[in-house]
Amino acid sequence: MRLTGFYPVICTSAIAESRDFYTGLFGFEPIFEADWYVSLRRPGDPAYELALLDHTHPTIPEEYRRPVQGLLLNFEVADVDAEWERLVADAGLIPKLPLRSEDFGQRHFIVAAPDGVLIDVITPIPPSPEFAAQYA
Repeated sequence: MRLTGFYPVICTSAIAESRDFYTGLFGFEPIFEADWYVSLRRPGDPAYELALLDHTHPTIPEEYRRPVQGLLLNFEVADVDAEWERLVADAGLIPKLPLRSEDFGQRHFIVAAPDGVLIDVITPIPPSPEFAAQYA
C-alpha cells in the first residue's frame, strides 16, 4: 500500500464548536466546510489534518452513528509549560489532568475539546531509568 494521506475524522454532534476550538486554540484552518463535515489543516512542514463529521450523517454505517468516545489526541509541543499558560491560564480551558511530569518520559496535561475528545499536550522529557530501558 502506498499511503498518500492519514488523518483522524472525529464523529461529533458539535461541529461548529469543535471547528472553533481547533482553529482558535490549535492553529488549524478550514479547507472544506459544510454543515455536516469540516476538514481542517494546520499549516507547516509537515502539515497536519483533522476532520469533523456529524455523527448522524448517512455516510457512516448506521450501527456506528454516535459521537466519539474514548479518543485521546496527542499534541507534542516544544514547551508544554508555555502551552499550559496559554490554554489553561489565559484561555480558561479546564484541565482534566493537571500539568505534571511522568516517569515514562513526558511532561504533559490534558484538556477536553467540545466534541469530547481529550487533548494531551506533551513535551518529551528524559524517562526514569526504569522506563528508559523499555525504549527501542
